Amino acid sequence: MTQQLQKLPRILLHLEGAAVLITALIFYGQNGYSWWLFALLLMAPDLSAIGYLHSQTIGSLCYNAVHTYVLPIALTVLSLLLNWELGLQLALIWLAHIGMDRLVGYGLKYPDGFKVTHFNKV
Repeated sequence: MTQQLQKLPRILLHLEGAAVLITALIFYGQNGYSWWLFALLLMAPDLSAIGYLHSQTIGSLCYNAVHTYVLPIALTVLSLLLNWELGLQLALIWLAHIGMDRLVGYGLKYPDGFKVTHFNKV
């Protein structure tokens, strides 16, 4: 039973990612946004890994800044307040990307190395 409980945080992180991905897809589809643009930009947040060309510390900072829910949720709220459709569309793509990453087990990075993530810690 203890081993099963130790796996629970990891399972919850995967489920959280699935929930965010599915929710973003539903809202994206309900708004009738372009699936071509979705496909084109879905992997764009991974460009933040370019920071690793400088150092692991800068790379992890850049990657984590773009792979937390804070910025795309802020963009969502701002877009809704300003009735800015493009902003909402980009925020939903961004949220879908992060959700997809969490679903498959990609987590926030520690400066110790690209493969050392918060998933490794749970």
